[in-house]
Amino acid sequence: MKRVNYDGSWQKPRGYSPMVATEGGRILWLSGHVGAAEASGGWDFAADFETQVHQTFRNIEATLARAGGRLQDIVTMTAFIINVRYSDKFIEIRKQYFPDDGYPCSALVSVAGFAKPGIMIEIQTIAVIKSA
Repeated sequence: MKRVNYDGSWQKPRGYSPMVATEGGRILWLSGHVGAAEASGGWDFAADFETQVHQTFRNIEATLARAGGRLQDIVTMTAFIINVRYSDKFIEIRKQYFPDDGYPCSALVSVAGFAKPGIMIEIQTIAVIKSA
């Protein structure tokens, strides 16, 4: 897969690209992933936003790995957060997972609630990986 980012100067500090073009590769559409960690009795949600964001990216990374992908293969993501006051924290954390020249396209949406109590973030992604 060949990836071309079209970074604008005002998008870079926010950690996203206004457009990503790809050539070739296999497309992976990922369902929304949340910040739950597997525990002995099911799934646990950390009580703080930052921990849930990191766990969400780890969960996405694990799903992508099953298809031979990695986080840097993500070309677009839609992140849903429980409160708009977490938007700057989310952007700060997201930038830790993507190099400056590899930001995905992104939308960030604040929502009133999720399917299960305790969820503070959900991220849905599309990735393009090299064809086998």
